[in-house]
Amino acid sequence: MAFKALDPLLHSQLRLAVMSLLISVESADFVYIKKQTGATAGNLSVQIDKLSNAEYITVTKGYEGKKPKTTCKVTSKGVDAFEAYVKTLQQYIKP
Repeated sequence: MAFKALDPLLHSQLRLAVMSLLISVESADFVYIKKQTGATAGNLSVQIDKLSNAEYITVTKGYEGKKPKTTCKVTSKGVDAFEAYVKTLQQYIKP
């Protein structure tokens, strides 16, 4: 049996953690994601950009009072990619 390739974009630990968080919520702000993943702000920014460029998530930048606020939300394309990733991973675990 040949194994199907895993989505390289989701096969990164931090990007997978971000997607896993966003799948389970309506949206999440950068500070929450950073806290939950334990990532540095710089690394998280890079990974969020990669997910956004792939259209797996949308990123909204705004302000809450005078403080900048970045909010991320998974897209339907992101949900489909995540579900396909999980399904493929299950085939590795239970061939």
